[in-house]
Amino acid sequence: MTPRVRIVGAGLAGSEAAWHCARRGVAVELWEMRPVRSTPAHQTSDFAELVCSNSLKSESENTAPWLLKEELRRAGSLLIEIASECAVPAGHALAVDRTTFAAKVTAAISQEPLITVRREELTQVDESIITIVATGPLTSDALSQEIARLSGSGHLYFYDSISPIVESDSIDMSRVYMAARYDKGTADYINCPMSKEEYDTFYDALLAAQSVEEKDWEKLNYFESCLPIEEIARRGRDTLRFGPMKPVGLKDPRTGRPPHAVVQLRQENLRADSYNLVGFQNHLKFGEQARVLRLIPGLENARFLRYGQIHRNTYINAPMLLNETLQMKPHPNVLFAGQICGVEGYVESIATGLMAGIHAAALAQNSTPAPPLRASAFGSLTNYITHADSKRFQPANITFDLLPPLETKVRDRQLRHKQQCERALKDFEIWWQQVDQIKEAALPHPH
Repeated sequence: MTPRVRIVGAGLAGSEAAWHCARRGVAVELWEMRPVRSTPAHQTSDFAELVCSNSLKSESENTAPWLLKEELRRAGSLLIEIASECAVPAGHALAVDRTTFAAKVTAAISQEPLITVRREELTQVDESIITIVATGPLTSDALSQEIARLSGSGHLYFYDSISPIVESDSIDMSRVYMAARYDKGTADYINCPMSKEEYDTFYDALLAAQSVEEKDWEKLNYFESCLPIEEIARRGRDTLRFGPMKPVGLKDPRTGRPPHAVVQLRQENLRADSYNLVGFQNHLKFGEQARVLRLIPGLENARFLRYGQIHRNTYINAPMLLNETLQMKPHPNVLFAGQICGVEGYVESIATGLMAGIHAAALAQNSTPAPPLRASAFGSLTNYITHADSKRFQPANITFDLLPPLETKVRDRQLRHKQQCERALKDFEIWWQQVDQIKEAALPHPH
């Protein structure tokens, strides 16, 4: 079949989008520049490679991340299904074996007859072809210039960081303990406890450590919820203890008390031979990272499989450029999905990919795409990126702040969140019926 939708980028969003176009009988041309051209963060040429963490966040019922995943499950998300198959222990979170996850996604997409994969860089967007731009936070310079041409308003940039990974058998298990915060879920996290003296020593060494030299260093614009640890530390001696090193809810079984500070390690893969330092993204020179991070109790002899790094993250000013079906206002055949459209997070990228795929398929079949209803998690996410203040726009994760408030005030937080989730899922089901009707109308029927 002649491809009717072009998708640029086979990351989380692009892979999910391609799958849902194909599920609706629409042939797809999926462009992926790796391995012809790689990026500073990717290590393989597999689709949907996770680069920053292996966590798809909370699976606790009636939390915002759970709600978004629940809507994805009900919509038949390929990537969430594969994530469940590749899950590794992570307390109440859904974390995956990254290598297995990417390999399975690559296999599923590559074997789909309606998807043609092109391993080359696309640098020009033809506005007459239905196109989903899902090139992610590391969009190539050439395509970035093309998107700037299409948008007429240039780009916004911020800088994002990835956390270090250590080999599990290099962790001194006699100095750490297993626990999940507040004993939620199973005790799957390794916790490295610090006394006040150990914390102070670590803090001072961190502040004194040398950062990687960066052009235009003073212009770096970090995403606030993914700050490098040294940036957090510069804001005050105790900021790390209220951030990634927060000991609250992590009682040390040997003392019966929470430590002064704690570093959490999360399992990276099914073999449990590597662990990620949770929230420890940084921009230090590799040698400096090894020296400073080995001051953490239990990591004195740590072997690092990957050091923290920093890379450019690119996204468009979505409130100015997109409507609620993720189509460009000036070019309705061009849709955006994933982090480049202004969402932050793996699950959020998958969700926008799924929606863009459904909307593109509708356009390809001469139907009118239906935006998700406002109260759903899907609708709240697209409402934010298309209606936020364009002058102060920053990427966002799914949170209850994005969902509309209840009509009646509910003081109990857990009950309020439960009711917001129930209302969201009700609205999701109504929207999904609309999507099914569009799909049915587009399918050929025998006379």
